[in-house]
Amino acid sequence: MKYNIRGENIEVTGAIRDYVEKKIGKLERYFDTPPSSDVNVNLSVYNDEQQIEVTIPIPDLLLRAEERHVDLYAAIDLVVDKLERQIRKYKTRVNRKFRQKGSPKHIFAELEKEAEIANGKEDDDEPEIVRKKQFDLKPMDSEEAVLQMDLLGHAFYVFTDAISGNTNVVYRRKDGKYGLIEPNS
Repeated sequence: MKYNIRGENIEVTGAIRDYVEKKIGKLERYFDTPPSSDVNVNLSVYNDEQQIEVTIPIPDLLLRAEERHVDLYAAIDLVVDKLERQIRKYKTRVNRKFRQKGSPKHIFAELEKEAEIANGKEDDDEPEIVRKKQFDLKPMDSEEAVLQMDLLGHAFYVFTDAISGNTNVVYRRKDGKYGLIEPNS
């Protein structure tokens, strides 16, 4: 795998780079072929807290995890664990779906059952929709959408952009700022 490691408010030393590549490189065993795109790793420091964000683009899936901790090396270990759980969960779902259709396609390399036996259970976390809402999308700009979201006390708000007519989402980030999700045209 090729790595793109960046630091914000932190210098990426050779030791940090080696540790990140070693730990994230262990995830390579889960892939039949390593990802062709770069693995993006962002390291940052805010208020004496280390943060790591890892993005691994693979065909039909984008693996992404972030973790915060006072110790950078502990944050790296935690984010790798989180990515490993995502891969296992996705692999289980994909293989189950293709087994039902009778297709031999496998995105991830076969894993040993040792981890599942050690955990004492299989990862069958099916998403359960417990509530369904319907509402009209009002055309507005992103600033008005943020105000509506704050008035409702929600962490995100879906709206129609008044200019483009696209369905967009504004959301509150962990740092207290806001994000906007727009579809590609």
